[in-house]
Amino acid sequence: MLDKNGIAKRIAKELQDGYFVNLGIGIPTLVANYIPQGIAVEFQSENGVLGMGPFPFDGEEDADVINAGKQTITTMPGASFFDSATSFNMIRGQHVDLTILGAMEVAENGDIANWKIPGKMVKGMGGAMDLVASAENIIVAMMHTNRSGASKLLKKCSLPLTGVQCVKKVITNMAVLEITEKGFKLLEVAPGVTKEDVQKATEGTLLIEGNVPEMILD
Repeated sequence: MLDKNGIAKRIAKELQDGYFVNLGIGIPTLVANYIPQGIAVEFQSENGVLGMGPFPFDGEEDADVINAGKQTITTMPGASFFDSATSFNMIRGQHVDLTILGAMEVAENGDIANWKIPGKMVKGMGGAMDLVASAENIIVAMMHTNRSGASKLLKKCSLPLTGVQCVKKVITNMAVLEITEKGFKLLEVAPGVTKEDVQKATEGTLLIEGNVPEMILD
């Protein structure tokens, strides 16, 4: 199975030349480290940055240059900084081509829960609500199961919803799955993972059609 960087590598293959891309907190931030050669994309963070680059090397961090998750980042030539009102105008105005989010749970109909676990302290929902309400192309980056081994790809989310029927694709440490009207459609499996492994780890309806290829990461 993949680690978090492996998930980010696979998601990076979804990028297209000229895309404006919002990277959510967690695994999605790693995608900036794996931009395929020959394409140019602009990464946006809702705290007011357009033109994020990969994470800085140790000792080269600038504490004033951060992403929405308060991690230090680098910026690319031509990057710009702006207030939250301008940032959310970009999001709500649907000027972002692809949104990549982490999630605690995803349902087979495309519902997503990614901002609150009842009974635990939560700083706030951040920009997640605006992103899922405005974006037309949402990919979720997540581990396939939680720490206890229970599936995070469900028939119905048990946690408070962030958005309803908005996720288009889920990329986990085990598989690439597309959200369809009939459930999760298995598109690819991670190296060393079988279709049966994915089936056992998926609570929601899993559609498997014919031969399923292995992910290509390099």
